Amino acid sequence: MAGDPRIARAPDSRSARARGLRALGGALLAAFLLIPATGAAAGAGARSADASTRAESIASSPPSDALAVTPVAPASTGGAPSRALLEPGSQTSQAQALVYVAPSEEPPAGRRLSSNRVLAIAAALGKMRALRREHPGAYPAAYLKVPFRWQVSYFSRDGKKERGQVIIDDLSGRVLEAWTGFQVAWGMARGYPGAFGRHVNSLYVWLPLCVLFVLPFLNFRRPFSLLHLDLLVLLSFSVSLAFFNHARIYASVPLVYPPLLYLLARMLALARGRRARRAPSVRMLVPARWLAVAVLFLVGFRIALNVTDSNVIDVGYAGVIGAHRIVSGNSLYGHYPSDNERGDTYGAANYEAYVPFERLFGWSGTWDDLPAAHAAAIAFDLLALSLLFLLGRRVRGPSMGIALAYAWASYPFTLFALESNSNDTLVAALVLAALPATSYRSKLAPGARGALAALAGLTKFAPLALAPLLATRELGAHGAAARVRLSRLAAFAAAFALAAALALLPAVSHASLRTMYERTIEYQANRGSPFSVWGLYGGLGDVQLLVQAGAVVLAIALAVIPRRLDAVGLAAAAAAIVIATQLGIDHWFYLYIPWFFPLVMLALLGALSWPARSLGAASGSARSTRPAAAVSSG
Repeated sequence: MAGDPRIARAPDSRSARARGLRALGGALLAAFLLIPATGAAAGAGARSADASTRAESIASSPPSDALAVTPVAPASTGGAPSRALLEPGSQTSQAQALVYVAPSEEPPAGRRLSSNRVLAIAAALGKMRALRREHPGAYPAAYLKVPFRWQVSYFSRDGKKERGQVIIDDLSGRVLEAWTGFQVAWGMARGYPGAFGRHVNSLYVWLPLCVLFVLPFLNFRRPFSLLHLDLLVLLSFSVSLAFFNHARIYASVPLVYPPLLYLLARMLALARGRRARRAPSVRMLVPARWLAVAVLFLVGFRIALNVTDSNVIDVGYAGVIGAHRIVSGNSLYGHYPSDNERGDTYGAANYEAYVPFERLFGWSGTWDDLPAAHAAAIAFDLLALSLLFLLGRRVRGPSMGIALAYAWASYPFTLFALESNSNDTLVAALVLAALPATSYRSKLAPGARGALAALAGLTKFAPLALAPLLATRELGAHGAAARVRLSRLAAFAAAFALAAALALLPAVSHASLRTMYERTIEYQANRGSPFSVWGLYGGLGDVQLLVQAGAVVLAIALAVIPRRLDAVGLAAAAAAIVIATQLGIDHWFYLYIPWFFPLVMLALLGALSWPARSLGAASGSARSTRPAAAVSSG
């Protein structure tokens, strides 16, 4: 792929478009005067100056065990590792490659410390002494890093696994970082400032967003309203993220599960509950038209922040690579660039969604600013927000539509995903699109739902669990004859199969379904991860299997057992299935919260009574007995 002339050209027009996009974002951000273009990311503390730059390339999948090594001296026994692989937590480039230095008392050219001196500094650390006691035969090796850094890596007896890592400043001899355990292989578990989301993690951005998210929905006359608790639970993931950002994984991981379990129970209650004759009335602090203005402001702020301050993690980079491979006629799976070797772990629809943006903004062939990934993330974000507005407007009127759009724009974890330029908001958008796309008044509706369900599942595979729920929705049409209901179900299934087949064409045109399975589902199922209780603690395989089986049973049960059939019931059931699926996976991350967040908000706000007409008055000034409309009402 590196020899493709389409990559080497890097047209000036595309560069100009990228520069223009950045300039526009800078102008918008300056106009809002909310955050400076520069500043320290949250938790920077005493970490090394190059940490945030290095963290930009941290992948969401575990890197290889050993290192990318350029030896400059013969390796003595117990020296360089036995195989050359990717350096954990960094892109592969000539400038970033490690250079092995054999034991010596003489400093290399341009360095103050010798390799023996840095080995002695590392050996004196309590962490490394404990590591050598725990792993007899583990040995160290010294490497040059740029600029003016040393890395000492401790390897297992056979040299195949890196057990410990120490980063030392050459000028001062100070230890900058010391890692053991899973934090050696998982660079994203080290708490590098701004590795995900850049400045959105800063308290001066995150806390105001939390306040903005809750404030319009506060009802001081009912301080113990269940909605207040729901919103606080949605924000409580912030506590876990704070620990994650400070590399305290044993605290961050367990704190994810209480809010997930609460939201699962809450959604199940709404999905199974009967529609109230008189739903509790919404009492908002501000008129809906004020919220509409706030949405415009927040959208501008989010776009400006993305263009000027965000970083593209491996997920967005993979989307651009896959899109380029599709339009270039190359195999979609296998042989990805070494700086994103496992970028082909997603469904084919994910890469196809990036094609328009790769065509418009191009790709230089390297992990650069990737304007195509920025543009895609912004488009996915705006699509999800727009669909939430349309859904809310259909269910309870324009006031609720605006409230849902505002909730998306002010919720910090949707901005976290946008600032990481991941593909997770695409999942949310496709799931939302499958809800209103069908109307029982339209013969094309079941087919649209089936096609969208297939595309969502072939983006990231978890939404495939929603297929039974969305399929049996066709059997729940009120007043429809059995023959008509079965024909709608058949239309759903046919459209699902056809959309899946079309989406898979780029994958099977150059490789087999077996290759796709091995690179995606099999890889995802077999990789370990410290970002779930299953991977962090170990020994919980039987419990995890029960949780996964429970998620399967729940997906089928909500599809066949009678439930609330309006939009609230459907959104709540879908949210419950997505959350249950996430509870059992090995690799969970905060970017997955937008998968279920819009469904949760639709269910929570849809269960309330909204003013039917006026946008000028606060919602509490009017009452409405309008029932929550079924998604099928057209």
